[in-house]
Amino acid sequence: MFRNMIVAAAVAAAFPALAQDSCPNRGQLDMAYCDANNDLVADLPTDPSRHKDPATLIFAYSPVENPAVYQTVYQPFMDYLGSCTGKRIVYFPVQNNAAQIEAMRSGRLHISGYATGVVGFAVNLAGAVPFAVIGSDKGVSGYKLFALVKADSPYKTLSDLKGKKVAHTSPSSNSGNLAPRVFFPDNGLKPEEDYKVLMSGGHDKSVLGVASGDYDMAPVASDVYERMVARGAVKADALRVIWQSETFPTSSWSIPHDLKPELAKRITACFMDYKWHEGLKKEYAGEDRFLPMTYKDTWRPIRDVAEKSGTPYNRAAYDAQTKREADAAAKKAAEAAAKAAAGQPAAPKQ
Repeated sequence: MFRNMIVAAAVAAAFPALAQDSCPNRGQLDMAYCDANNDLVADLPTDPSRHKDPATLIFAYSPVENPAVYQTVYQPFMDYLGSCTGKRIVYFPVQNNAAQIEAMRSGRLHISGYATGVVGFAVNLAGAVPFAVIGSDKGVSGYKLFALVKADSPYKTLSDLKGKKVAHTSPSSNSGNLAPRVFFPDNGLKPEEDYKVLMSGGHDKSVLGVASGDYDMAPVASDVYERMVARGAVKADALRVIWQSETFPTSSWSIPHDLKPELAKRITACFMDYKWHEGLKKEYAGEDRFLPMTYKDTWRPIRDVAEKSGTPYNRAAYDAQTKREADAAAKKAAEAAAKAAAGQPAAPKQ
């Protein structure tokens, strides 16, 4: 995947219609895109022949332990989108953030729910245009960074976790990796100094890892944890929150920058007009609608965390994080293979 994304970047940079001297402003966007109006997202291509109007729209949600769970949750909404747009809607069960970003960059993904910390990379590297967030009559939905420990553990404060096993989720995650690096040090715990950062691969995996005793603590998104409790994936009394952050805006929905304007407007209108079905309301307890948003304004707190953590949403930072994630996954696979070869039981699924 890492190699494929480098190739994609080279191809995109070669597009003659987007030569560097033809774009008055690009900001942190890749060379394939331009931001002449300074709204921080890629502009619609000026050449109408490059506007896309696919007969089938590919729909994806942020990578989770079991993609089928959210395919079931979103199926009634996808059925509605099909009727509303007049398009065939197909669900794409993405396995990781890199695959989700690359799919939109290459034109194989048209409606995508990106996790909070991934949105900036999707905007800058894939030309994603965030347009909707989940919310209610109280406004935009938010979540907090929870520091979770096992309920019967001795840990009371973050500083108690020095030298312990702490799992972050993935390099690009806001609450699962970037925010802890910004906030934990001021609360007595420095990632990489006071503990070696482990990567679980996802918020749900971190939660289950703490519950099973594989990790002593994990920073996770409160909304993911609360939905897991509501589904019965983990018992409410199994874990304990020892620290929490202020509220961040939750994941957003994006479309590619180069969709035909009429189609982009139609998709946006369909989201805003949708009356949530009961399954979706249950999954997002307390939320019942999609609300409009802009990357420039709504995502400002998330961009601030990225900058302060030394992880700006650019190609260099993303490639470095993707490589670290791939290396961690390869190491984990090698360790599992070594245990299997030695006749040891496999680690419990997290």
